[in-house]
Amino acid sequence: MPSLSDHHIKDMKHLVSINQLSAEDIIRLLDRAELFEQNPNRRLLEGRVIATLFFEPSTRTRLSFETAVNRLGGRVIGFSDATTSSSSKGESLKDTISMVANYADAIVMRHYLEGAALYASELDRAPIVNAGDGANQHPSQTLLDLYSIRKTQGTLEGKTIALVGDLKYGRTVHSLIVGLSHFHPSFIFVSPPELRMPEECKDFCRQHQIPFVETTDFSSEVIQSVDILYMTRVQRERFIDLEEYERVKNVYVLNREMLTGCRENLRVLHPLPRVGEIAQDVDDTPQAYYVQQAQNGLYARQSILCEVLGIEVVQ
Repeated sequence: MPSLSDHHIKDMKHLVSINQLSAEDIIRLLDRAELFEQNPNRRLLEGRVIATLFFEPSTRTRLSFETAVNRLGGRVIGFSDATTSSSSKGESLKDTISMVANYADAIVMRHYLEGAALYASELDRAPIVNAGDGANQHPSQTLLDLYSIRKTQGTLEGKTIALVGDLKYGRTVHSLIVGLSHFHPSFIFVSPPELRMPEECKDFCRQHQIPFVETTDFSSEVIQSVDILYMTRVQRERFIDLEEYERVKNVYVLNREMLTGCRENLRVLHPLPRVGEIAQDVDDTPQAYYVQQAQNGLYARQSILCEVLGIEVVQ
């Protein structure tokens, strides 16, 4: 069988944005990820080479994609520090992608510029998987979040989700709204006024008849009324007024006591890294799921690689 890099593929598949996926696409990707959870070691990428191009630092995403390739029997090439690549000599993204496509069957890319992954996919030289482009999209994170919600709740349908912390700059929460929009969710947006959910995200909810409420109060009423508590960190660097940061930084901290009276099915998610927004005493509660959530990233990314390469996975 010829390698994908041997010739131009007409309907080449890319995963650039969660917006491109229908409900059926999401369910198919999650069902396949479930097969990988049952058995992650399958030789489906034998003889394939996957390039990981990380123009921006990453630990979890890069290691998880590279582990996904290794467990599927493929080989990884690439870089995790753009200063070691020819881009530091001024090589254009177009030339880098075109060159790497000569060697690799697919390219996993993280870039600091919004829209970089879309641009790379439009070159159509190799399947592109967006591992994060600026503050824009991070579709593999959204899929592992959706996988974690479905796994802990038994369904994606009709769930109530509180998104807490930095809702202005957090690309994970913006993408999660889009990903869940197919499954009749309702949201509670909890943040300081400076970091509230952008208007375009709220407009998206209105257009899709998705109910939401906004509050600055991270109260027991909020915690007791949701199925998923999705925590994010409040980032100091986003504040012009540091006094304001000091005032709000500890308001959105979850501790064990706050989980008293919560729903039995409540699970706490976090895209990680956490700083102080989930106290250590939450870690050994039944509600804490953020470590398993990161583990689910492996299965979601194995599923994504098979999707863009057109590889069937059987039981």
